[in-house]
Amino acid sequence: MKPCIRNAIAAAVALAIAIPVNAGDRLQWTGGVSQVEGAAGGGLVPWALIGGLGTNVEVGATAFATYVSTQDFALRMAGASIGVDNRVELSAARQRFDAASVIPGLTLGQDIFGLKVRLAGDAVFDPDTWLPQLALGAQWKRTLDFEQIPRAVGAAHGEDVEFYVAATKVYFAALGGRNVIVDATLRRTRANQFGLLGFGGDGGGYALTPEISAAVWLNDDLLMGAEYRDKPNNLSAFRENGAADVFLAWAPVKNFSITGAWADLGPIAGKPAQRGVYISVWLGY
Repeated sequence: MKPCIRNAIAAAVALAIAIPVNAGDRLQWTGGVSQVEGAAGGGLVPWALIGGLGTNVEVGATAFATYVSTQDFALRMAGASIGVDNRVELSAARQRFDAASVIPGLTLGQDIFGLKVRLAGDAVFDPDTWLPQLALGAQWKRTLDFEQIPRAVGAAHGEDVEFYVAATKVYFAALGGRNVIVDATLRRTRANQFGLLGFGGDGGGYALTPEISAAVWLNDDLLMGAEYRDKPNNLSAFRENGAADVFLAWAPVKNFSITGAWADLGPIAGKPAQRGVYISVWLGY
C-alpha cells in the first residue's frame, strides 16, 4: 500500500478514536461511501449526504482508499473526512496518477480539500415529502505537478475552487419492493481530468457540468448502481469526455464497505477509451 494511503487511513482511525463514544448512531449507508475527491457520495459523484455516521448531535469520521486501473493508466487516492452534527462535512484527499504510458516514470497528482453543508431536507427520514436532501459543496484543488506537464499542454492554472449543489433522495419500496437512492449534482468547474491536468486552457474555461447517480438495494448489505459525470473540454491538445461507472457496494457492517466498479473514464492524455476496474475501501464512524 502506498504511503499516502496508509497515512490517510491512520489519520482517520486516530480521529475516530479521539471523538466521543456516543458518535456514529446513524443508520447503515446514510453516509454513502467516499467519492474520488473525498466527499460523501458514490464513486464519481458527491451526494448531499454528510460523511460519517454521526447524528445531528454527534461527530463522525471516515477514511477511504481507492484504486482505479485502465488499459494505460492507474489512479491511486486516499483521504479522510469529518462530519459534524450531520450538517457540515470537511474532507481531504490526495490523488496520484501513473502516466508512464505517456512519458516513462511520469506521475501526476493533486491535493483536494472539501467543505459541504446540508441546506435542507433529509434523504432518509423525510420519505413523505418531495423535497430531497440539499447540500452546497466546495472543493479546493491543487495540481501537484503543474509545471511538469499540465502547463506544457495548455492548462491555465494550477489550482482552483469548484462549487457544486447536490440533491439526494431515498425512495422506499420503489423498484420491485426495493429501496432506491437517486442523486443529481451540478458542478461549476474548469478542471482538466478532474484537476490532474490543471484547470482551464486554450479550449475554454468554467462550465456547469451535470452529475447523476442512481442505485438500488439488493438487500440490506448490497447496493448496486450507476453514475455519470460530465467534464469540461478545455485542452485542445487532449479531447475529454464524461466519465461513468457501474458499481456494486457491499457493507457487511455499517462501519465498513468495499465497492467494486467497472469505470469508463473516456480518453485521457491522448489515449482513447480508458476503461477498467475501480475498487474502494471505506471506513466510517
